[in-house]
Amino acid sequence: MQGGVDVIFGVGFKVQDALTQMAGQNPNQNFAMVDTIAEGDNIASLSFKDEEAGFLAGVAAASTTETNHIAFVGGVEGAVLDRFEAGFAAGAKAVNPDIEISVEYVGSFADAPRGKQIAAALYSNNVDVIFQGAGGSGNGVFSEARDLVTADPDRNIWVIGSDRDQEEEGTIEIDGETRTITLTSTLKEIGTSMKRFLEETEENGFQAGNTVYGLAEGGIGLTNGQLAEDVISTIEDYEQQIINGEIDIPTTPAD
Repeated sequence: MQGGVDVIFGVGFKVQDALTQMAGQNPNQNFAMVDTIAEGDNIASLSFKDEEAGFLAGVAAASTTETNHIAFVGGVEGAVLDRFEAGFAAGAKAVNPDIEISVEYVGSFADAPRGKQIAAALYSNNVDVIFQGAGGSGNGVFSEARDLVTADPDRNIWVIGSDRDQEEEGTIEIDGETRTITLTSTLKEIGTSMKRFLEETEENGFQAGNTVYGLAEGGIGLTNGQLAEDVISTIEDYEQQIINGEIDIPTTPAD
């Protein structure tokens, strides 16, 4: 409740069915579905321009890689990860059109051992940056990278986190020194977007349908992480171009 605005929020696809059912049973109550789209006369959906976040991750990866071979590891194929994957490829190729990009899906958001196995194969195939969008399965990507660097501290490999700052997942102790293999993380500013939605609802009344939040709306972002200063500057330039509408980012992967 904010300023008399009464909206019940659900976050994530796992609660979509339950929220849709609840909304149908309570037609006089307003609901908001965050990070996926739900249908209903009393349901507003708040979704994100994941392709913009993926694009920035691709710029970071392509600007950092030393092998010119990077990868995307997703959980379960679907619209959200399509946007991440497509944006990642577009951002990487904007920096280096000839870069090699491998794509793998775990088939689950909760299979860390399989995520670790996939990461091991990718890192052994000369990949040095993996952007993981695999939820719990992505923990396996971090685990494999930590193990490889712990065994060989001279190994220069990275993971890019998703939706929140995942620097902690990439932190290791080597010979008494702290090191992280989290290059950067894409951010999904769910709290900021919910607050903005409530403010707009208070001002204009509740509006059902889908509202999309991107860079321009403060809905997504990227951490500085371990990025070099010149890479941060490059990313900031691309961010402004995206906000200005100068870059057309695909939302579905190329065939």
